Amino acid sequence: MKQKKNVTFNDIAEYTHFSKTTISRYFNNPDSLTLENQEIIAKALVDLDYKENKVARILANGKTEFIGIIIPNLFLHYYSEMLNQILATYETFGYKFLVFVGNGQEETERRYIRELLAYKIEGLIILSHTIPSLELSRLGIPVVTIEREDKYVCSVNTDNYMGGAQAAGLLAVHNCYILIHINYINSPSDPEVPAYGRVEGFLDFCKEHQLQNELILKEMGNTYESIEHYLTEILQDISKRYPNQKKGLFISNDTQANVLVNLLVRKYGKFPEDFFLVGFDNSPISREAVIPISTVGQQIDKIAFEAVNLLVEQMNERKKRRPVPLEAPIHKVVPPVLFRRATTEKEIAL
Repeated sequence: MKQKKNVTFNDIAEYTHFSKTTISRYFNNPDSLTLENQEIIAKALVDLDYKENKVARILANGKTEFIGIIIPNLFLHYYSEMLNQILATYETFGYKFLVFVGNGQEETERRYIRELLAYKIEGLIILSHTIPSLELSRLGIPVVTIEREDKYVCSVNTDNYMGGAQAAGLLAVHNCYILIHINYINSPSDPEVPAYGRVEGFLDFCKEHQLQNELILKEMGNTYESIEHYLTEILQDISKRYPNQKKGLFISNDTQANVLVNLLVRKYGKFPEDFFLVGFDNSPISREAVIPISTVGQQIDKIAFEAVNLLVEQMNERKKRRPVPLEAPIHKVVPPVLFRRATTEKEIAL
């Protein structure tokens, strides 16, 4: 069977009686043509059964339609769901993604960035915490970060302060004797890390309402085994110090909250009456856990969409003849949503 000839710009120009330059403008800068001429060319593409040659287009205009992503890990369910939602934006924006999973080492992640730049990515989304935003701002391409230090680049974050206060408020409703926030973040003492707002919101709510509280900051690693080890120690200590007292626990992410639920169910054969638990993220594991977990839900789908949209806006601006650079980074904040489930609402079947 004879192979069908690829339709070229020459063929389209001949068919429409436009110049090759006009056809090129249709693909690279359609707004420079009248709507009537755009419609004529669009009809010609259908009539000729045109199939776009992506490689040729990249070579012609240098635009790859690729966005780079560096994500810390895929163990925490928050990150895996965030990546899933970012990738889903292809249907809206048409950009493809090159993804690296970080390892917490600055030099390794710098090498990842150099690799991404070599592939001529048009923009970069960073969730990893390792490289300072000042350095990211000097890469020469638009950068948007999610839930990390963002002083010098654009970002989309959850209102972590509101989330911390919401978690404390839900536990307070159940008249817990002690409210305990177990927080695992990369730089717990650094207010520039958005997740630090969870600590502040929790502590401020407890202070305002004169609630007995405790803060446990712990580096737990990113494996099930390490998290289980440290949470076992914390659980033993809490149970020893507050026997037969209602204990309200606010855990900094749903993955760790799920591990704690497993530990409690294995120890007591059920979710104990004197424990109340709130996670953070509303990642799928909070709904799928053996005991569904109450959680402060980050609107992950909305955060992912807003991050890609913010990046695309910057990339489109750079394609203009006279691009206008941002005067200052844009920081968008998405409010959290509280989900009440079986770890606080004991009337729900446990």
